[in-house]
Amino acid sequence: MHHRTSLTEKDLADCINPIVRGWMNHYGAFYRSALYPLLERINAYLLRWVRRKYKRLRGSRKARTSWNNAVRKRPRAFAHWAWVTHAPTVW
Repeated sequence: MHHRTSLTEKDLADCINPIVRGWMNHYGAFYRSALYPLLERINAYLLRWVRRKYKRLRGSRKARTSWNNAVRKRPRAFAHWAWVTHAPTVW
């Protein structure tokens, strides 16, 4: 996912939202806490995508600031942001 830098944020969301929404509906009904690490991993890949697409955000601090602004401005852009909005710090 993080290698698709030619896609816009909306295109990327259109690709992954139906899949992630299906996981959340199916597995979230039975074992919701098991999904949190997976959703954080998706956020980590999204953060990598941001850092690769926008060269000015290569630094981790700038990327985090941009990430927080994106989540605050567009909280429904990605389906899994309803449950998990932060990206792991180790990625």
